[in-house]
Amino acid sequence: MVSLGVVFRPQLPPERLRSVARAAEEAGLEQLWLWEDCFLESGIAAASAALAWTERLRVGVGLLPVPLRNVALTAMEAATVHRMFPGRAVLAVGHGVQDWMGQVGVRAESPLTLLREYTDALRGLLRGERLTVDGRYVRLDGVALGWPPPQVPAVLGGASGPRSLRLVAEAADGAVLTAGTSPEAVRRMRRLLDETPPPEGGGGRRELVVYLHTATGATGPGADARMRAELEAFGDTPDTAATGDAATVAAAVERLAEAGADTVVLQPAADEPDVEGFIRFAAREVRPLVG
Repeated sequence: MVSLGVVFRPQLPPERLRSVARAAEEAGLEQLWLWEDCFLESGIAAASAALAWTERLRVGVGLLPVPLRNVALTAMEAATVHRMFPGRAVLAVGHGVQDWMGQVGVRAESPLTLLREYTDALRGLLRGERLTVDGRYVRLDGVALGWPPPQVPAVLGGASGPRSLRLVAEAADGAVLTAGTSPEAVRRMRRLLDETPPPEGGGGRRELVVYLHTATGATGPGADARMRAELEAFGDTPDTAATGDAATVAAAVERLAEAGADTVVLQPAADEPDVEGFIRFAAREVRPLVG
């Protein structure tokens, strides 16, 4: 059965997160996702707060931009979160938006090399290994976590281009695909994950998470207009979005699930007027219609 989530867009002020997380928990939503977009909100800080305010909700961060973060720091933060909230956090890493990385002076000449080195090192540290690495970007000298997670967590990778997607399939425990991804593209990524040998220490079915542009008239007027603006901003097409009632949204979720998605995360517009209402719509109206 596909898992259903909603993303808390970082265009909302951080102080709104508590209300949204509580609404998700109370409505029975399975997952709440967060973004670490520059220069809006921290992914780890927000995830820790959302996890602390809830008891059951699974909280994902998709994604953490690797040029912005030393891998040892990310490993420390990830291990802390996984130990405090076992089985409830999902973390994904990726290139980050290159223009943003340039703004803070960390843009990599080879983002693919950085992501490969970083993912390998992060997974090793979370497995409790002591690492010495002398890579092009990642350098560690006998580094090991003092408090690695008792259960080794999955590290997902986010990407969009074909070379990056192949790298994620080779190096990560699963993948996160952006909104605007068609069912056929999801199907190709599912095949790639299934046909590519898992990285060291990995095994079993690797999770595939897909965002879905979503707007519904149930949370206020102007759903069509909000979605048109959203698609224009992302450069995506209407056939990769769901606008309408619960049946319309559920059908779009089902198409992605049939293509191989394990989790579909509904992505409301940045100016969604009632995020708590959107979450209740997802949990109470869409979820019952999704197999």
